[in-house]
Amino acid sequence: MTRTKGNGAVKSKRQHAILSLVSRERLASQEGIRARLRQLGLEATQSTISRDVEELGLARVHDHDGVRYVVPGESDAPGPMRLLRHLLQEFALSLTSANNLLVVRTPAGAASALAEGIDRVGLADVVGTIAGDNTILLVAREGVTGRDLETSLRKIMEAAE
Repeated sequence: MTRTKGNGAVKSKRQHAILSLVSRERLASQEGIRARLRQLGLEATQSTISRDVEELGLARVHDHDGVRYVVPGESDAPGPMRLLRHLLQEFALSLTSANNLLVVRTPAGAASALAEGIDRVGLADVVGTIAGDNTILLVAREGVTGRDLETSLRKIMEAAE
């Protein structure tokens, strides 16, 4: 299947919106997610939402208030690395280290979603991330090199499920 650059950007924007919505709101169904996306001006079919939910590794949990979707990496959701691994595999086009910095290139529109995934996991060696449209700058903790960060992200990308 060939994907155009525009479709990748739309998918990235939609998935980023889903992550944001699910982390802030109680959404119990894929139809609820679809309705909220529609309110944000993002149209998607039920099957697209279903694929996004699976790809993002969202979990449907039961709590004292009922059923809801949660984002991996939140305190009540398992597998924060699963989401980061998926985002890296999907969007990281190149990793380039320099001193204590790492530059990650992504398709247009995908940098913020990947940076959000990195931030959510809270990698110990990353002081912070700055995301543009297609580029992320990671700053390493003192004593850690950009090459060390690159090695860490590559290990996450290549880890088995």
